[in-house]
Amino acid sequence: MSFRINHVAVIGAGTMGGGIAALAASVGLPVTLLDMAPTELTPEEQAKGLTLTSKAVRNRIVNGLWERQVKGKPAALFTPAAAKLVRTGNLTDDFDRLREADWIIEVIVEQRAPKQQLMERIDAIRKTNSIISSNTSGIPIKEIAAGRSPSFRQHFLGTHFFNPPRYMRLLEIIPTADTDPAVLAFMRDFAEHTLGKGVVIAKDRPNFIANRIGALVGQARMTYAFEHGYSVEEVDALTGPLIGNPKTGTFRLGDLVGIDVMAHVTKNLYDAVPEDESRASFEVPAVMNDLVQRKALGNKTGSGFYKKVKAADGSTEFQAYNYQTGEYEPPRKVRFDLVGQVRKTENLGERLRAIFAQGAGDRAGDYIINTTLPILGYAARRVPEIADSLADVDNAMRWGFGTDIGPFEMWDMLGVRTTAQRMQSAGIAVAPWVTQMLDQGIDSFYQHTGNRVVGVYDQAKGGYLPLERPANALVLHELHGTAQELQRNDSASILDLDDGVLCLEFHSKANSLDPQIAELGMAALKLLGEDDYQALVIANQGNDFCVGANLGLFIGAIQGGHFELVEQATKQLQDLLMAFRYAPKPVVTAPFARVLGGGAEVTMAGARVCAAGETYIGLVELGVGLIPAGGGCKELLRRVVAPHMHTPETDALPHVQKVFETIALAQVSESAAGARDQGFFDPADRIVMNKALLIGEAKQLALELVAEGYRVPARGTPIYALGSKGKAALLIGIDQMQRAAYISQHDALIARKLAHVLCGGDLSAPQWVSEQYILDLERAAFVELMKEPKTQERIGAMLQTGKPLRN
Repeated sequence: MSFRINHVAVIGAGTMGGGIAALAASVGLPVTLLDMAPTELTPEEQAKGLTLTSKAVRNRIVNGLWERQVKGKPAALFTPAAAKLVRTGNLTDDFDRLREADWIIEVIVEQRAPKQQLMERIDAIRKTNSIISSNTSGIPIKEIAAGRSPSFRQHFLGTHFFNPPRYMRLLEIIPTADTDPAVLAFMRDFAEHTLGKGVVIAKDRPNFIANRIGALVGQARMTYAFEHGYSVEEVDALTGPLIGNPKTGTFRLGDLVGIDVMAHVTKNLYDAVPEDESRASFEVPAVMNDLVQRKALGNKTGSGFYKKVKAADGSTEFQAYNYQTGEYEPPRKVRFDLVGQVRKTENLGERLRAIFAQGAGDRAGDYIINTTLPILGYAARRVPEIADSLADVDNAMRWGFGTDIGPFEMWDMLGVRTTAQRMQSAGIAVAPWVTQMLDQGIDSFYQHTGNRVVGVYDQAKGGYLPLERPANALVLHELHGTAQELQRNDSASILDLDDGVLCLEFHSKANSLDPQIAELGMAALKLLGEDDYQALVIANQGNDFCVGANLGLFIGAIQGGHFELVEQATKQLQDLLMAFRYAPKPVVTAPFARVLGGGAEVTMAGARVCAAGETYIGLVELGVGLIPAGGGCKELLRRVVAPHMHTPETDALPHVQKVFETIALAQVSESAAGARDQGFFDPADRIVMNKALLIGEAKQLALELVAEGYRVPARGTPIYALGSKGKAALLIGIDQMQRAAYISQHDALIARKLAHVLCGGDLSAPQWVSEQYILDLERAAFVELMKEPKTQERIGAMLQTGKPLRN
């Protein structure tokens, strides 16, 4: 039986339910969002003469909760327009709407009886082929569906999203014994491709995968600290990026999640797993209970393990909680000799091996070793209880908690055999299946062919199974050092993606643009001219696509007054991007995450864009006292203004004003869909929800362009320049902003330069001009601004602090 989801119903409009509704609407699905009808009037409703039968009253709860999602930050919706796809209602008056739904997801209070009662009502009206799921995190999935019809149970499973649903990649899908395998397969595919989630299949056990192991991780790290006198700041320094975790480390993560939430989850887990050999680890520490009693719950109350305070100089500082004295103390620099020795080792595996090899007897090393070994041991002992696949466990931890690696990947890095021996020496139980694996002579959980992971150990089979990947999932680092890496320097590589498609991959620091990227960009274009290749994809798999030009490279030229070098570098970037635009074969760019400044200009230089749904693109040069000069001004004029000007009697000023505001206000899109509305992407450009599939989809798009008979854009005069009249209008607005003290004198100077470029300089009348004409104006203004002391101050501040300076 085939399944399609064209209409989603979400029951429960709270934080999670509303977030799931926003995600579904953002990908274009109509949503019915239901919650309870009020049982009493508010004073305001009484004053208006409303009754409990008034429509405004009936939907007050659901509408109020949904309004929070619409107005929330960070945005729950890709664009404000997506909210129109959500239709609210209440569970009394509007329950029949569920008859229309293809997927009904329950996100109500975490109590067994209400969930079962709701499922009974759904069973009575659902479409035969509709899929029903629960987002529960604490109630057994099979119990929620108990007593329901065979058809209901066959179409029922758990779908556990992480909060916030839009931004957290992990989705745990939990089938029951009755779930139809076809339903499970369909929901996995739907979640991966339509919702963009990383899916793991979990067993119906308490806390599923990520929160089961995650709870042990937090408890192990905190309890060891409390018992051995490590400070909050020391622990976070040792459990962050140093060992492959996010910057939140351990205690900052507790503040982010909420200390009361952590305590509640931990206590519930303790009660739910009486058979767990490590159950004692889930006793809530006295320190955590004390903070809960004091209402010091973390970020939401302003204090927890850290407290946000104003320092004597007026700056904000985060004081750390001293759990021994019960007081908050000013921040201190945390230093460990071992950390100093290894922190510059970029490869995580090498860094971890060095810590474990050198760390015994060292204060930092003891902490990391003595908390990591129990975590790795526990993860292995939970297989197959919580999951059959080791890859699902690793993926759950990476996608749910933002770690670089999961427990089995870490164990492989450290060496499975030596780590198991170390556990045994420390009295940590090693899972019998791990011992059996080692006795078979198998020394790693993952099987590799070169750089590529091809298999994962299956404890039931006693051998490797092929590692499953979604179709189109390409991993670029697997090509490094192989015959498919055609050229490489410190900042970029040229890769052969097969099927005649090349890839220009950035791997400089923050993927910032520099001369070495330009060098390989031109080399890639040269290769593209050969018969063996038919398309080029510009992509990478770093944390961000590209944060712009490496401004540090300009410092020497600025200090030496060699502004001709600045102009040469700018011209080199312009020429490269124009070469991409007019390449004889299609160039597809694949942006994701932060795409700033020059990164946005690279993105717009392609024939098509294939963007991740979570793409935050903007021309933000004004923050460092500059304007775009790699073609950013030219491209927005071409994309936003020019299309309107082919219609007679069209006023260009509103469209030029939009471009001006986009650049002058350094606006950054909140999604790829938002970027399309701003003009960074064209309607023909593609948006891919699952970042893991992005490069494969970009390659496919490039091949489609080839198959369609790609033609190089015709050169000519595609830019409409408004001239001096439009420039005068923009200057009036700039002067008004400066007089009202909304912008500084230097901001006004930059804005005037921008207005000059966007209007085509001092043209006496509006006219069509060439791309090169605008590029020359961009470059001249860029170099002029580089000479300004206040721009130089802004650049210096950004390089030193990573934050813009308003001067």
